[in-house]
Amino acid sequence: MKKRTFLTWFALGHFANDWPVTSLWLIVPAVGIAMELSPAEVGLLFTICNIGGALAYLPAGILADHVSNRGRLLAATFWWVAIGYLLAAMAPGFWSLALLLAVAGLGDAAWHPIATGVLTRDNKNRRAHVLGIHAIGGSLAEVLSPLAVGFLLAYVDWRGALALSVLPTVVMGLCFFWVVRAVPRVEKKPVSRQDMLGLLSMWRRGNGLRMVVMICLYNMALMALLSMIPLYLADRHGFGPEAAGIAFSAMLIIGALAQPWVGKLSDIAGRRPVVVFGNLTAAVAAALLVFQPSLWVMIAAMIVAVAALDAIRAAVLAGAVDHTGRNEGTTLGLAFMLLDGIGAFGAVLAGIAAGFSWPHMFGLAAAFSLGAAALGFVTVFGGVVASSAQAES
Repeated sequence: MKKRTFLTWFALGHFANDWPVTSLWLIVPAVGIAMELSPAEVGLLFTICNIGGALAYLPAGILADHVSNRGRLLAATFWWVAIGYLLAAMAPGFWSLALLLAVAGLGDAAWHPIATGVLTRDNKNRRAHVLGIHAIGGSLAEVLSPLAVGFLLAYVDWRGALALSVLPTVVMGLCFFWVVRAVPRVEKKPVSRQDMLGLLSMWRRGNGLRMVVMICLYNMALMALLSMIPLYLADRHGFGPEAAGIAFSAMLIIGALAQPWVGKLSDIAGRRPVVVFGNLTAAVAAALLVFQPSLWVMIAAMIVAVAALDAIRAAVLAGAVDHTGRNEGTTLGLAFMLLDGIGAFGAVLAGIAAGFSWPHMFGLAAAFSLGAAALGFVTVFGGVVASSAQAES
């Protein structure tokens, strides 16, 4: 299979696995309205979902580095996701729904370190670029899934919308049986306790610790905005599901399309300027939202903040791999665990802040981004500079 075709299949796999997950951006607020939940409870539901999924990242990353047939692992994730979210659609109450969504998220979470570990292992000189191409699938799911769900919710309840959201996952699960054969095999090797301890020690102090905190603050800012914006638009501006879906998708599409190019730029120019500029841009835009300008200025500022954070995701992940220089799957599993585990607390903290006022919520998101920018400025990134020939697709 040609490399470009291979990358396309991985982006499509990312798209299909993330589709039901990203539908939650509108389904969870719909659950909140149906169950009469507070903003803090809506944020808590997002946090539980993400923490549950985060439990799979590190084990899946370790498997990616030590299991020979990684293609079978990738194929299995589609069926875990599809079955998990179908069961969640039948949950009778808040806590059962939270638990089932967390379990379903394990399958989607497992896809990420395995798939990105495969890609970064075989593309060492353009890690952020291939991660950006892979990320386009997930980002397009974040754009199109809320848009589709927004219209679905006009005709079905949240249970029906969640059940229908697994269709792309099922289709890709069937298609991926063919792709499995093209996934490169690696030498099967046992997990070394000494190797794992050595890898973890690289993150516990100095530059590694600064990078860990930066990654957490970066995703806390993004989670704060994404989890609360649909609720804000409904609460303060009376947006229905269709209008909220259109607005939310518009906010995500710029960052989604920019990821490969921003990733490629970071391969050439370095990770630090890209990461710092993206976080600073988001901080300024979120700070503007504190002053509650007119609706159209608000939407424009939201687009800038979300796009800036979304666009630099591949550079952030590539920076983590550059830091260790080995065990790509395990390193990315740890990075995703930080992003969606600790970073997920941005959602519940944003919900608590929104309980005081919406300006408090936007101010918190700005503070997270500003903190990530400051740490990015003092962090040493071991970025790989690609030649023009290597950087080409």
